[in-house]
Amino acid sequence: MINYIWVFMIVSGIIAAVLQGKIDLVTSAALTGAKDAVAVCIGLISILVFWLGMMKIAEDSGLLKKLTKILRPIAKLLFPSVPENHPAMGYILSNMSANLFGLGNAATPMGIKAMEELQKLNPEPHKATPAMCTLLALNTSGLTLIPATMIGIRMKYDSANPTEIIGPTLLATIVATGGAVLLDRYYRHRHFRGLNTYKK
Repeated sequence: MINYIWVFMIVSGIIAAVLQGKIDLVTSAALTGAKDAVAVCIGLISILVFWLGMMKIAEDSGLLKKLTKILRPIAKLLFPSVPENHPAMGYILSNMSANLFGLGNAATPMGIKAMEELQKLNPEPHKATPAMCTLLALNTSGLTLIPATMIGIRMKYDSANPTEIIGPTLLATIVATGGAVLLDRYYRHRHFRGLNTYKK
């Protein structure tokens, strides 16, 4: 669906430019956008390398293990159907830890691996399990303590205070994650209640 939206925006923009006789602006915007995209990506490398390095230090020092220990009871509460020692739980905890530090690029592979492991526990492979839905809800809302990627973008564009978004981001993601968890619980309860009613 997102592909159709992008195609519509691009085509409608080109048509609007042609009708106004400003097709040269489309070419200029395309080239400038491509140039800015490359510049932003290169600028983000430094901040991502820094935070990934910090994560590695945290892992080697045992800090990540302590964070995982803190998150484990929350993960067990959110994913009651996943066995504690199953590989899926490890990937879920790693994914949650990376998201807390705003490392979406680092969190994504962990999230994919978690989904793959959750699929192995899925009795109906053609349907998403409640645990899969919960993981998707958590990743979409993304509780973030330090929005490293956004700080990197703000630094790239010479923000006077690139870290000022930490407070608002934390508040916004707490609200988003809280809402996602509540909706997940509501629909999970509704789903199982519907199944029980159907069985009767």
